[in-house]
Amino acid sequence: MNSMSKIGIAAATLVALALPFLLAGNRFLGFVLGMTLISLLWASGMNLLSGFVGLMPLMFAGIAGIAGYAMVYFTRTYAWSFWLAMPVASLLAALIGVALGLPALRLKGFYFTLCSLVIQSVLTLAFIFFPTFTNGDTGINEIAPPDWFGGGALTGTRLDFALAVVAVAGIFFGAWLMRTHLGHKFVAVREDDVLAESIGIDVVRTRITAFFIVSLYAGIGGCFYAVYVGFISPRAFDVLVSLNIWLFVTFGGRGTILGPIIGTAILAPIPFLLQDLQAFKDILSGTLIILVTLLMPGGIYGAWLTLLARRRGREVKTIQAREQGV
Repeated sequence: MNSMSKIGIAAATLVALALPFLLAGNRFLGFVLGMTLISLLWASGMNLLSGFVGLMPLMFAGIAGIAGYAMVYFTRTYAWSFWLAMPVASLLAALIGVALGLPALRLKGFYFTLCSLVIQSVLTLAFIFFPTFTNGDTGINEIAPPDWFGGGALTGTRLDFALAVVAVAGIFFGAWLMRTHLGHKFVAVREDDVLAESIGIDVVRTRITAFFIVSLYAGIGGCFYAVYVGFISPRAFDVLVSLNIWLFVTFGGRGTILGPIIGTAILAPIPFLLQDLQAFKDILSGTLIILVTLLMPGGIYGAWLTLLARRRGREVKTIQAREQGV
């Protein structure tokens, strides 16, 4: 991780932790911030698989949905605290996700993406046709917020700050993970899985490990989404949600830690801030995505890194020319 990334992540951390208090007087902007922070957690998880392993998991939202529904079931049926139900539900969702995705994880590229889309479709149908647990298309409303450790409900600014802490923790965990031996394996599998296999890396096991970790991100985000919005339905965890999260990652710059932060900060608030201008919102989002895809295939942060590299290359050539007396 270069110094610019460290500075950017530090700045993003300070902003994320400060904004809940700065926006305490405006509940609408506070809600937009909360939804953006949940999207940031999801994008950080998606980036580990899409950016560093090279797989695009379109069943990401479905796994988040499993955790969300499971958390609600545990809290309502067994009267569990959110802080107990959330990790259990997230772990359960991750295990189910790995079990469902095991055949797909033996594939790569387009074939994995297509298989994950089928799994997402199955999960969406399951959310609809198992009303005993999900209440079907009607969804589940009046989901209670988390309980505060000192008593009372964790709502408003305090819940926004809790989301900020969770999102920041997800970012730092991802940054730490990519500096470990396991993170290096992720990149090796992305770059050339055949070569990685030849030097002793178990490609399938590495992908399963990455998918399990990413599924935990999805599950934790799904649980916080349920208590933050207070309502969940199959549409809250459909394939469009997975695509949006993937767009945040790609827009900012996949395969980097700072890129998803930038992409989420720009794109995630747009649907809420421009909700009264539905047509303009869609046009603006689509235009931004097309421009970045065509002009900056590596995303905004990727383009910035490329520009800096070229500038430094020119500076090195200038210095060399001066030393040679040219």
